[in-house]
Amino acid sequence: MWGMNRYLTEFIGTFFLVLAIGTSVIGQSPFAPVAIGGMLVALVFMGGHVSGAHYNPAVSLAVGLRGKLTPKDMVIYWIAQILGAVAAAAITRWVIMGKGIESTVIPSSRIAAALTVEFLFTLILALVILNVATAKGTSGNSFYGLAIGITVMAGAIAGGGVSRGAFNPAVGIALIAMGVPVQDLWLYLVGPLAGGAMAALLFRMQNPVVEGEPA
Repeated sequence: MWGMNRYLTEFIGTFFLVLAIGTSVIGQSPFAPVAIGGMLVALVFMGGHVSGAHYNPAVSLAVGLRGKLTPKDMVIYWIAQILGAVAAAAITRWVIMGKGIESTVIPSSRIAAALTVEFLFTLILALVILNVATAKGTSGNSFYGLAIGITVMAGAIAGGGVSRGAFNPAVGIALIAMGVPVQDLWLYLVGPLAGGAMAALLFRMQNPVVEGEPA
């Protein structure tokens, strides 16, 4: 049973993150990015000491490539995150009385821009997480949750109008479940996962391992 607490935490955290996204976006709240970022701050502090509070397959990929998550745990994290996201999407559709996100397919002229936004904002999110939550130089800090939540809030405000601002494959799957055209799903898989992988590479460049010291 060891490890189940971490997987459960990833499920719970992703569930409430997606619930905040779904209810605030479908409810057309003008403060949706604030609600999403604020919820993530709370959830990171809730689960950071248990699972690392990834709540995002792209972040789990970055942490795995960084060497702080085994391949087995990474896959189980992905499963827990996706299950949490889909469950939250279902609950959201129910509490909003079946209403979904009214959206059309992103036009071909905007695909490159949407993919770039998903890549870049996931990259900076994962890079912030790696540096504030896994780096030796910031070990034991008290600000990591704020840094992560503010990054997501800023990304939602800056890039949401271009790509819908998923920056998270689990959120992307949930968006499809809430009414976004399935044709756009690949954007929320390829862009964020590529961004997470690039973040791990950049983190290694920022924080070169000194021989004889732990990574």
